[in-house]
Amino acid sequence: MSLPHALITALVEQPSSGSDLASRFDRSIGYFWHATHQQIYRELARMEEAGWVESLPPESGRGRKKVYQVLPAGRAELQRWVAEDQDPQPQRNEFMVRLRAEAVVGPTGLADDIQRRLALHREKLALYQSIAARDFGREGASRKAQLQHLVLDAGIMQETLWIEFSEKALKILAHSDDPLLG
Repeated sequence: MSLPHALITALVEQPSSGSDLASRFDRSIGYFWHATHQQIYRELARMEEAGWVESLPPESGRGRKKVYQVLPAGRAELQRWVAEDQDPQPQRNEFMVRLRAEAVVGPTGLADDIQRRLALHREKLALYQSIAARDFGREGASRKAQLQHLVLDAGIMQETLWIEFSEKALKILAHSDDPLLG
């Protein structure tokens, strides 16, 4: 995925200043596509150069923010990108390599980190579930709302999977191959 396409998506939903966009990004798309505020501002400048977005002149007065909006070329680029065929990306997950390493050099104390990660996954699951309860579940929701809910459901399923996976890993790590240790 490309950061510019994530930003165009957010700006199509609502034209915003860079700081407002970064804040909204953190509370929505940022749950599954991380970007620093610095990266967002840098990308906004590139997208403006490319003619995908424009910044409106700030309203008069000190401290006013430029608001970015998507131009027709940006909307066309987003439509092109959404429609293109994309293969699933290969997974690069350092944690999986750490588990494999634990198998050959352990025990290493990896269980402590898994406990920490498990707590984080439980927190994120609770957050996603609260967002779902607050923002979704109404009968007759629009197509847009249903698609947004579907993305949130993917996050809920992923966090549920990581919780189950972490619990299973902790059970395995608690087991010893040494018959004297049990």
